[in-house]
Amino acid sequence: MSQTRKTLAVPMLPLWINGCSTPSSSDRSTDVFNPATGEVIRKTPLANQADIDRAVAAAKAAFPAWRDTPPLRRARILTRYRELMEAHQTELVRLISEEHGKTLLDAAGSLQRGIEVIEFASGAPHLLKGEHAEDVGRGVDCHSLLQPLGVCVGIAPFNFPAMVPLWMFPVAIACGNSFILKPSERVPSTALRMAELFSEAGLPDGVFNVVSGDKEAVDALLSHPDVAAISSVGSTPVAQYIYETAARHGKRVQALGGAKNHAVVMPDADLPFTADALIAAGYGSAGERCMAISAVVAVGDAGDTLIALLKERVAKLKVGSGNQDGIDMGPLITRAHRDKVKGYIDAGAAEGAQLVLDGRGLVVAGHEQGFFLGPTLFDRVTTDMTIYKDEIFGPVLIVLRVASLDEAIALINRSPYANGTAIFTRSGAAARRFEHDIEVGMVGVNIPIPVPMAFFSFGGWKASLFGDLHMHGMEGVQFYTRTKVVTTRWPLTDERRAPTLAMPTHG
Repeated sequence: MSQTRKTLAVPMLPLWINGCSTPSSSDRSTDVFNPATGEVIRKTPLANQADIDRAVAAAKAAFPAWRDTPPLRRARILTRYRELMEAHQTELVRLISEEHGKTLLDAAGSLQRGIEVIEFASGAPHLLKGEHAEDVGRGVDCHSLLQPLGVCVGIAPFNFPAMVPLWMFPVAIACGNSFILKPSERVPSTALRMAELFSEAGLPDGVFNVVSGDKEAVDALLSHPDVAAISSVGSTPVAQYIYETAARHGKRVQALGGAKNHAVVMPDADLPFTADALIAAGYGSAGERCMAISAVVAVGDAGDTLIALLKERVAKLKVGSGNQDGIDMGPLITRAHRDKVKGYIDAGAAEGAQLVLDGRGLVVAGHEQGFFLGPTLFDRVTTDMTIYKDEIFGPVLIVLRVASLDEAIALINRSPYANGTAIFTRSGAAARRFEHDIEVGMVGVNIPIPVPMAFFSFGGWKASLFGDLHMHGMEGVQFYTRTKVVTTRWPLTDERRAPTLAMPTHG
């Protein structure tokens, strides 16, 4: 009986459509867990076609008035929104930690990086300025306009409930578009709260909508005739599917995919500093980051010292519930994903990698049902091993050994993924060569997670990005607008010429 009452007490979350909380018409839902305890804390609807149609209709209806709202007024609303997001940071951070499992400190950092995109988008009056050229021909002027697309959609992953959506919708909305966010059904609450705060900031109803769902909702959005553009972040297979499906239906698409981020460690690097940086990059957020360093390439004689430093430091990491003080690493997102990562550790050991630290036996006292896995470290990994070839997305750091920088660059450039990479060295020549020759979209020099600030753009190359434009920064503005070029002449009566069929040259 008590179990029945507990099940009935789990709240069902709404959708956010046309400026208010809206019940879903779907008869399907899924559980939302607290990964630290393994308990179901909420349920979220899995939106159906009717829900998607309502959200798109609301966004479409809101678009004309929002498009015609001067950028300066849009910017004022965004500024108020940033202020509200900052005022509610503690609440939002706890929501992120509760549903994802990451530590409060990590959640706070990711939220801050998202808020910085709102700050960037608040510069809409400047960002949306076109170009003008006088006298491109005799008495002829030319100027360009950046105009919004219409209804835009964001499909966000579970690992950053606030930051990744904030890479998308503030820029799209600043540009004059309306927006529908499809957050991961694993972490829906942060998106709903951000929508409430945006409404409180004065955003007109229908400009921003939130619909939780799975593949049924995604497919409905990808094929909807009134959707103009799709932004997404996810694994490479999902990104490729979204890109191909949306493009086939005539949408503009940016689909960020998976990663296998390498860090090259040169023999001249500050190895204690490097070890600390690699631990933060490899095990932060339990490795559930698209910019996590998961493969370390030790050059020359750097390997032995580096492994000793990593082993010493990793063994001291504290794993537990992310909402507790002093915790370095929280749980993984689901029990199934935790077990999948365990399977990779099994495979690495079976394929001959040296298992320096094994996190499979970790039990967190008081949280025995949580989805925990201890930090794991492999050495002597080779490129034919499964733990090298696959994106593990967990707290597993692998070390490969090579003889030279040339070999390290060639190894990385052979990878199908090209999201982020880093080099640790004291040599400016080595760093310059690395940043020039490496075929990766984001590069760090003595910085392990080179996520650009909001006024630069985020995105990888090769199988880490499907589409032409990256997120936020000026490429984000370009993605969410289309350019119109206007050429004008105001001839005087005595300047009229006889008609000609020749190609005009404006000379």
